[in-house]
Amino acid sequence: MPALHTIQFSLYPEDNERLQNLCGWRNEHFDQVELRLGVEINARGFQVSVTGLANRTVQAEQVIRDLYAETESETLTPAKVHLLLHEFGLDGERTLDAEQILIKTRRKTIKTRNPNQASYIEAIQSYDVNFGIGPAGTGKTYLAVACAVEALENEKVRRIILTRPAVEAGEKLGFLPGDLSQKVDPYLRPLFDALFEMMGFETVERLMEKNVIEVAPLAFMRGRTLNDSFIILDEAQNTTVEQMKMFLTRIGFGSTAVITGDITQCDLPKHQRSGLRHVIEVLEGVEGIGFTFYQAHDVVRHSLVKKIVKAYDKYDRKQEQLKDAQNSQ
Repeated sequence: MPALHTIQFSLYPEDNERLQNLCGWRNEHFDQVELRLGVEINARGFQVSVTGLANRTVQAEQVIRDLYAETESETLTPAKVHLLLHEFGLDGERTLDAEQILIKTRRKTIKTRNPNQASYIEAIQSYDVNFGIGPAGTGKTYLAVACAVEALENEKVRRIILTRPAVEAGEKLGFLPGDLSQKVDPYLRPLFDALFEMMGFETVERLMEKNVIEVAPLAFMRGRTLNDSFIILDEAQNTTVEQMKMFLTRIGFGSTAVITGDITQCDLPKHQRSGLRHVIEVLEGVEGIGFTFYQAHDVVRHSLVKKIVKAYDKYDRKQEQLKDAQNSQ
């Protein structure tokens, strides 16, 4: 059995409020670190000891010091602790580039959590048309909204346009009750949640009344030219080939478009090809367009989400191998 090691260190500067913030309610933040790295943490005031495998104790010390540094400006929550642990990966090694990219809005500053997120933001800042493609929980939609808010607040664009194809689990838009706004609202809830977090409910409502923030189903984009706008097309895997072409040809001068989607979760009928899958092939190698492909290891939600995504990927690969074997017989 591998030998256990104990290391001891102190936290500075000594601040009781920051220490309480670090530990969390009933030491829930330390519990997360213990579970993730397989160590035991004991803290007496600002003196901390960590027991476990030699490399894990060193990693745990670095995590605890980083968390304590965060308490200078942030209130830690279990979710924020999880995100910081995610930056270290399962083995406690940093997965970030040397520098994080920051997106600054008036209400909060958003940090990239892994190299792929940083590449995604760099692409959005460099190209007029960008695609963020990958599984749920990778931050592709949230970061797109953050970039849109930053661009609007810095007067780089005059409005934000949010759109999504009205296909969800086999239901059509017309069958939903209410007026157009009420029909579209459930489809765009993740985008609204991000906007409310970054701008505040009252500001978002006021800007929607002035049409500075516009929400519309994808079908309503036909025939328009969108200038000086930041346009986000979410759930793009549910666009048809024709809809994707229509959307991309709406983009006007001074505009940025970000298209997000997960090609493994398409709700279109089986006989229809996803416009997102198709556009990856069509626009391959076209200059001035950015593509960021997320993988399971980029998921920044609950650690189980990453495992679920990997399990589905493994299952899909196995099914494809079985099909290939059957076809070759």
